[in-house]
Amino acid sequence: MPTSASVTPPTPAVPPAITVTGLAKSYGDTVVLDGIDLHIPEGTIFALLGPNGAGKTTTVQILSTLIPADAGQARLAGHDLVREADAVRAAIGVTGQFAAVDNLLTAEENLLLMANLLHLPRREGRRRAADLLGRFELTEAAGKPVSTFSGGMRRKLDLAMTLVGKPRIIFLDEPTTGLDPRSRRTMWEIIRSLVADDGVTIFLTTQYLEEADQLADRIVVLDHGKLVAQGTADELKRLIPGGHIRLQFADTNALESAATLFGSTAYDSESLTLHLPGDGGIPTLRAVLDRLDHASIEAESLTVHTPDLDDVFLTLTGRPQRSDDAANSQKENVR
Repeated sequence: MPTSASVTPPTPAVPPAITVTGLAKSYGDTVVLDGIDLHIPEGTIFALLGPNGAGKTTTVQILSTLIPADAGQARLAGHDLVREADAVRAAIGVTGQFAAVDNLLTAEENLLLMANLLHLPRREGRRRAADLLGRFELTEAAGKPVSTFSGGMRRKLDLAMTLVGKPRIIFLDEPTTGLDPRSRRTMWEIIRSLVADDGVTIFLTTQYLEEADQLADRIVVLDHGKLVAQGTADELKRLIPGGHIRLQFADTNALESAATLFGSTAYDSESLTLHLPGDGGIPTLRAVLDRLDHASIEAESLTVHTPDLDDVFLTLTGRPQRSDDAANSQKENVR
């Protein structure tokens, strides 16, 4: 009799938190978004990169129901952006470029105000406020006016207020603008924990390329309202040529011998370094070292340079264009 083989069921695909098709927005003759498509799985960090005026903030404003799109469709947390706008608002949280906190209130009062606006029962509101103050290390400052807070503390409180409603999707529009490096890294740790511990989806816009490199599972580069590239950080870096191997030698004779061996003029006599084009892969490095060894040329050191997100950003977007502020100004004139 034939034996039945056990079949491993396929791993179910991660459902999308956000899907966008053909999203478009213009103000007069200024095209801000030119039919973009997005697919963002649940429980991931998605980064939208682009120069000023690329359409990043406009995208966030549309997807958070603040302004309407001219064309296109979107679904967030399973809800249609237009037909189920109230359900979308209930599923999302938004933290803008500037902390939306009340300076005259204390940290705790800001959180309780948010709980009241969400119509939470008093006991539940106080419980969530206490939990969030502890999570964001603001318990000792709970009773102090926000006007006395540092920039980093204000940004943490702003994000904590967004979490009062337990959103499934959080839009972070340049969340670390103006923060010092230590505060920025603290915010990164908080963002990672939101995904790892709470399973939320983060939609991040940023001009800090290191931030996208450190945080994002997937990155999209937006320019002039169009998507010009998308992928993981490593995938985007591989799109850009310019990787090279840097060899340093002990003296001029060794340097010039190596330059002759590889037929290269890309060397610096002062620093005694030679640059060879290459992707830095193991086969490439092995071939370089083998040739040096066979020629009895000894290198003092070898380093590999691969394009980073700065290279990707500058290559794909070119110089920054007019800012969103200019587009908004034109919007006011159109009205």
